[in-house]
Amino acid sequence: MRNVPIDALDHLPVDVLPVGTGYPPDHLLARHEHRRAQLLYGASGVMQVVTDEGSWTVPADRAVLIPPRTGHEVLMQDVTTWSLYIEPDAVPWWPGACTVVEVGSLLRELLREANSFEADYDPAGRDGAVIRLILHELQYVAPAPFSISLPREEPFRSLCRAYLAAPDAGVTNTAWAQRVPMSTRSFERRFHELTGLSPATWRSRARLLASLRYLPGASVTEVAARLGYASPAGFSAAFSRAFGGPPSRFS
Repeated sequence: MRNVPIDALDHLPVDVLPVGTGYPPDHLLARHEHRRAQLLYGASGVMQVVTDEGSWTVPADRAVLIPPRTGHEVLMQDVTTWSLYIEPDAVPWWPGACTVVEVGSLLRELLREANSFEADYDPAGRDGAVIRLILHELQYVAPAPFSISLPREEPFRSLCRAYLAAPDAGVTNTAWAQRVPMSTRSFERRFHELTGLSPATWRSRARLLASLRYLPGASVTEVAARLGYASPAGFSAAFSRAFGGPPSRFS
């Protein structure tokens, strides 16, 4: 099924509803939630999923598993999605928080096939067998470390969300503290209580996550300069430490 609102299908008596959708650049899906669990796979482009707890960046050929009844918004950057909306009882092992996962070649082709199904596909026939194999494969996907915590408390949350949208290596703890306003020391202590990270460590990770959005359309050298790294080598080293592989994998 393509470009069909899930609300128009949710009543259908099947455990899994596959729906593919194309989005233009910088399209924002405002905060919403689904009764079903959702697998949100990006066949192209980069997605950013934001909940009360954090932000998840989803490069192309990865997916994010979204628990049922989880309020979230999604920023789509020229994305084609292959989604599955799944009855919660069919996936008792589903994670309790959003999780980005790697999608291998077999699962990718199964998702492609499932998103060609008609709304009235036969769950007892071949189409149902494809769906059952997808659910089996999903139990063995590897998580990917493309997330960052977000504080619930304002104005800390707004500071963090603005930084994620436009990271600036020149921002300092003192500058952030002045905007709250708090003393620098009090700001640093409260920020750590809310996120589990120091402000500087949080900003460093946020810049690396932002690089996942920039890399598909720019060189490693250009992204390193944009994010304030002294050299492409320094950026590549930091990226590899954080994400387990070089940035060239995402170019």
